[in-house]
Amino acid sequence: MCGIVGYIGTQAANEVLLAGLEKLEYRGYDSAGVATIWDGKLNCVRAKGKLHNLREKIQGIDNPAQIGIGHTRWATHGKPEEYNAHPHTDNHGKVAVVQNGIIENYRELREELKGRGHEFRSDTDTEVIPHLIAELMAEPMVDAPGFMPLISQFFEAVRKAVNKLEGAFAIAVICADYPDELIVARQQAPLVVGFGQGEFFCASDTPAIVPYTRAVLSLENEEMARLTPLGVEVYNFAGDRLKKTPRLLNLNPVLVEKQGFRHFMHKEIYEQPAVVRTCLEAYFNREWQPGDNQVAPINLGINPELYQDLQQIEILACGTSWHAGLVGKYLLEQLAGIPTSVNYASEYRYAPAPLRPYTLAVGISQSGETADTLAALAMENQRRTGLSAAYKARLLGITNRPESSLGNLVPDIINTHAGIEIGVAATKTFVAQLMAFYSLALDLAYQRKTLPEARIEEIIQGLRQLPAQIEQVLSSQEGSIEELAHEFAETQDFIFLGRGINFPIALEGALKLKEISYIHAEGYPAGEMKHGPIALLDAKVPVVAIAMPGTVYEKVISNAQEAKARDARLIGVTPQNGFDAAEIFNNVLQVPVVDELLSPILAVIPLQLLAYHIAARRGLDVDQPRNLAKSVTVE
Repeated sequence: MCGIVGYIGTQAANEVLLAGLEKLEYRGYDSAGVATIWDGKLNCVRAKGKLHNLREKIQGIDNPAQIGIGHTRWATHGKPEEYNAHPHTDNHGKVAVVQNGIIENYRELREELKGRGHEFRSDTDTEVIPHLIAELMAEPMVDAPGFMPLISQFFEAVRKAVNKLEGAFAIAVICADYPDELIVARQQAPLVVGFGQGEFFCASDTPAIVPYTRAVLSLENEEMARLTPLGVEVYNFAGDRLKKTPRLLNLNPVLVEKQGFRHFMHKEIYEQPAVVRTCLEAYFNREWQPGDNQVAPINLGINPELYQDLQQIEILACGTSWHAGLVGKYLLEQLAGIPTSVNYASEYRYAPAPLRPYTLAVGISQSGETADTLAALAMENQRRTGLSAAYKARLLGITNRPESSLGNLVPDIINTHAGIEIGVAATKTFVAQLMAFYSLALDLAYQRKTLPEARIEEIIQGLRQLPAQIEQVLSSQEGSIEELAHEFAETQDFIFLGRGINFPIALEGALKLKEISYIHAEGYPAGEMKHGPIALLDAKVPVVAIAMPGTVYEKVISNAQEAKARDARLIGVTPQNGFDAAEIFNNVLQVPVVDELLSPILAVIPLQLLAYHIAARRGLDVDQPRNLAKSVTVE
């Protein structure tokens, strides 16, 4: 949600800011703006809508400023209008601020500042920040604990201001009276600083600055940095200077390009075979054979204490990650024999499960910055602090960004190795999360001896076949799926059905379709159709049924026929195996024959393609669907 870019150096700031914001478009936004300093004056340009609107406003303006901040806003407080767009300034037009997150005490601050003569022009929480900084800059500086004589009055005012703010935020601030300083601060929202040759950057995510530098420093909570032409200084909110060391990103700028694909989502669907191969190499030991006690089949690098006497697993997640958690529950219970519950992180925060001993909490977040998931894990850790060893917090994270807030919050991480995902609708990161759960469940099954080693080997061999099978689905099915998508130009509703381990895939298929095509879609357990949803069916409501050979195969076929009897158009995700699919389904999205346990990773591929082609056929913005954001960093 929202994007921040800041620059100070030798280049024209506007172009660096706009290019950086374009790399962050995937985060979702509805307005944008930049602020620069030139010739002692603050120049602020904002626009409603997409970045091309902002670029058109800036074109033709001669502004060689070499310091500036930029922002893409996803509306939280106030409508998506230009007057609510960032950057926001104080009444004198001296201080400009961009912010991600939410200032929870903005109303109190706003009323206090109004009482001191400040006039507000927006409906946002952010606008209190430049007014507060301006108010504090007007106060005389006095010696006090944490006061550093070598730090500017501007820096000190920002430091005092962030200590008055409550909530989760990341900010970047410039001031016309201090044209050689860019101040940034972080509290519960991601922010990185980039180190170039005589130039320095800040951003809410690394793709914005990768074209310029790979040396970055991720700020931690209650840290701020002062960027000048001479370098970067890092402090805590108390004003103490900190020693920090940048790290080098292992990220190729080419990875954030479309590479000939029409959309990032399309490219990322095709990257899934490589993602599965990477996970196989990262998690599974090729040297292991059944009966080999010298090495383990899975190597996740997890502290063995997390597994010791384990009795219960709580999975905390949101959105697509929640669907991955549902598949994880099935695997953990069926393979490792551990009772597992899956919770919406946003609900768990306010209605947690009763405290039980020997419980592992697993938080899933693609970005590692999902606010509700982080807060739920933090609450779980806090409520178990000081309890006996049996009730001690055991926290595990599953994320695509191990350097993220999630990586800093929990002691153990499973890195999903998906590479950066630009499309808002998750595809390859979902499959990577499933691979993480296969590895976790098999590792626990091996350690707890709940499966014969021969069965573990069989499952691992099946997993090793998946990349080639995904490639087979992509090569054989995309053409027919693209053609099929043409027939749903006027469709308003879809139903997705699955049972057992593929019920979560029905949910995921429905979510993908509604996210990018704006078609109302729902996923149901196939056996629940008769308990209400069947009333929705007629010739205008297509039904997608996931029918993979296994324990519930015949049941799904029976449920599908009930839908067809109500004149619904029936689309089957199934192998051509043992029956004439054409007799049951109007259309077949064929997948290879595979062990039912492994079928979710194959079954989801045609559903991703179906959603993609329906949305693309409608001419919609597939990579940046309306109202959505890639990284949900607010509650």
